[in-house]
Amino acid sequence: MNYNRRRIPRWQINQRVLLSVERTSGRKAAVWRRQLAQAADEVYGQLRDINCVGAQVTLHAALPLETMFKIRLQLSHEYTIEARVWAAWHKVVNGSNHYGLYFNQIKDADKDKINRFICTFYPSDDPRNELKLGVVDAEEEKGGDDVNDHRIFERFKKEFSAWFVGLDGKEGVAQTFDVSAKGLGLVTSQGLESNCNLEIWLDVPNSTDPLYTRGQVIWSKLDGKDGYLNGIELERADLMGISRLLRA
Repeated sequence: MNYNRRRIPRWQINQRVLLSVERTSGRKAAVWRRQLAQAADEVYGQLRDINCVGAQVTLHAALPLETMFKIRLQLSHEYTIEARVWAAWHKVVNGSNHYGLYFNQIKDADKDKINRFICTFYPSDDPRNELKLGVVDAEEEKGGDDVNDHRIFERFKKEFSAWFVGLDGKEGVAQTFDVSAKGLGLVTSQGLESNCNLEIWLDVPNSTDPLYTRGQVIWSKLDGKDGYLNGIELERADLMGISRLLRA
């Protein structure tokens, strides 16, 4: 069952693009720069999808992990954007590197370029819906089974014990069924109220310190076997926290 509430639509692009990575100093930067295909730190890749929050790209070259870096992405001759990004996830498929890039810092002017690029080359039936925040279709709102999942942050099927406290003082225990840098799936004995804000602590195996985070209940639904399934959107993307959980 695929539980998802994607708030910003992604556009399937699947075209060749030029990606330039800013030269930075330091030992770690030097290591990954040597892995780039060209001395100018420019590589061609395949842009799979994009919106104003992030993009999915496929490259033969390697990009830095666990650090923020700056890119220039030439979408077309008319539209080039710049952003400071984080590789939220990375997979190797058939020898190619697949990255989910999260735009940590991007100017409004570059968001507008993305919008105009899509309007020009990939127009939708209703251009008023393009790149609007909060666009959710009916199935996504319900956490439906048939939603095509294009999250920037990959979900990992992981089970951790957790406990939480609501701003109303309500306390409870839970167990995760998946985790990501921007969200959690929680199993609880009772349903959680939508839009309820929670403080959450996750038990990290082989560690005396739990992982603390805050989030909001996006959806909650009854599951006959496990009680209630709940989708939690975290207040901020916790990339270091998810790395800690995956290493546990």
